[in-house]
Amino acid sequence: MAASRIKALWYHPAGPKTIFFWAPTFKWGLSVANVADFSQPPEKISYPNQIVLACSGVIWARYSTVITPKNWNLLGVNAAMAGTAIYQLTRKLQQDYNSDTQEAPAKK
Repeated sequence: MAASRIKALWYHPAGPKTIFFWAPTFKWGLSVANVADFSQPPEKISYPNQIVLACSGVIWARYSTVITPKNWNLLGVNAAMAGTAIYQLTRKLQQDYNSDTQEAPAKK
């Protein structure tokens, strides 16, 4: 049973013998790096970087559902990438909004 599953994965059109497996697998590094940055202060978050990661994640996640063969690794990595980037953007926006509202009364 296990041998047949491994053989099916090995010979799958998006299996480990193709770029369709390895490109999304290495792309997980971007999501892991974004998760590692959750502990960083929001001041260090880059708007352009996170916007590009979020847009790329959403676009490629959608694309991975319409291509043949279905590439679930590609869908997973791009959904994770979009999710972590949106979370980082939310942190940055909250920090910027809160710092602006707190500084406004001090300027008077």
